[in-house]
Amino acid sequence: MACVNIDEVINQLQLTFTMSDDLKIRRIEAAGVKCAFVYIDGGIDRELFEVSIISPLLQAESFCPPYEDALRRAVKFSEEAVPVPVISSPGPISEGDVVMFVDGEETAYVFSLRKPEKRSIAEPPTSSVLKGPREGFIEEIKTNLSMMRRRLKTPSLVVRTFQVGRYSTTSVAVLHIRGIADKQVVRQIYEKISKIDIDGVIDSAYVLAFVQAKRTSFFLQAGTSEKPDVVSAKLLEGRVAIIVDGSPIVITLPYLIFEDVQDGYDYYSGDWRASMIRMFRIIGALLTVLLPGAYIALQTFHLQLLPLKFLMTLMAATTGIPFPPAIEMLVVLVLFEVLNQASIRMPRYLGISLSVVGAIVLGDTAVKSGLISSPSVLVIALSAIGIFCVPDQVGTISILRLLFLCVSAVTGFVGMVILAIVLIGYLTSLDNFGTPYLAPYAPRINPDLQDGALKVGTVSMVDRPYSIPTANRRRIRKN
Repeated sequence: MACVNIDEVINQLQLTFTMSDDLKIRRIEAAGVKCAFVYIDGGIDRELFEVSIISPLLQAESFCPPYEDALRRAVKFSEEAVPVPVISSPGPISEGDVVMFVDGEETAYVFSLRKPEKRSIAEPPTSSVLKGPREGFIEEIKTNLSMMRRRLKTPSLVVRTFQVGRYSTTSVAVLHIRGIADKQVVRQIYEKISKIDIDGVIDSAYVLAFVQAKRTSFFLQAGTSEKPDVVSAKLLEGRVAIIVDGSPIVITLPYLIFEDVQDGYDYYSGDWRASMIRMFRIIGALLTVLLPGAYIALQTFHLQLLPLKFLMTLMAATTGIPFPPAIEMLVVLVLFEVLNQASIRMPRYLGISLSVVGAIVLGDTAVKSGLISSPSVLVIALSAIGIFCVPDQVGTISILRLLFLCVSAVTGFVGMVILAIVLIGYLTSLDNFGTPYLAPYAPRINPDLQDGALKVGTVSMVDRPYSIPTANRRRIRKN
């Protein structure tokens, strides 16, 4: 074998990294042998690097081949150095590891000393709870995996990691429980992730776009959560979880649309209370989608369906409005959407000011000036409140609300009924890794109705959901 000159290797690395200023090179001599450590500044534990690696090598009385054994004797580090070919060293350096080169040696040695900056574990802002665990995932994949391991202390929890993205080389971990998850589903998800060929993966949404069944559909086709307890429960039902480094959002598959009606708090409260809350969530979502369209249909085509007193009140409130009902409702809807987007993107300390100006000043002034009617503002306000009963479906529900509004403005209730039939037919055609999208109601799966819109006690859920393919159906064994 030809000897490798350490100076040539370092020069080549500097060219590979285009002379980047954060590429650091530390040269030392260990017992007379020239060595160099190359790493990216800011991503390693400098104290551990100096104390556990540099100091022992500088104090070593002997450092000779085989260098892997010499490192194992000299270096006081908990993880062994991983040998890699010198030509492959740019990869570990880019990922944040420290790579050691020895003059004349064709093998480099990788030390994992990563110490990335990360935020503390806290309750996720999108999943606040009254009862139950309050910790949520963060952007660091190792921390997220440790939280999952802490809840599922079993060797049957399988974690397989992929590197996705030509430039980002993002770590994507796929989790399932061996003996519970269906092998075919796991294999299909492995294949989909291994075939992803993209420049970079910045968030789990990038992976979600590749693993969902119908990429053109505006309906969500995968579950998402920021809470380890929720993801653990789904794994125990036979699902597969996907954790992406750099994202606190974990993807779960297969997915049912009724998962968005369920919440972790349902399983930490009484069964009757959980069932009532789920019904309220469904009613809130239906009000959001149908109420604006129904208001337009009644006001434009079906006034005879309204009680006389309510009709007189409505006519008094809308008299003098310069816009047709449909245009008026669209104006109010656009106004609310603009205010919503502005409140999300504005600094937090300006949020109260925006609420006052938007809700009170603009709304009250528009009604008093006769540009819009107070019933229209009330209808859109109720619709805007109900949309957050199912927060994961906000985008989908917003689109459906607009569709029903436009159809009702042209054809009234007839068009709304036809659109509802078409929509239900489309939803029944969706399939997610062998799981019907509308299960357990279409098709009807009787055992799964115990955890659908209504919830029974945990003790009564003897079997895992029949809607989800699984290798082990029994969940509770009764003596």
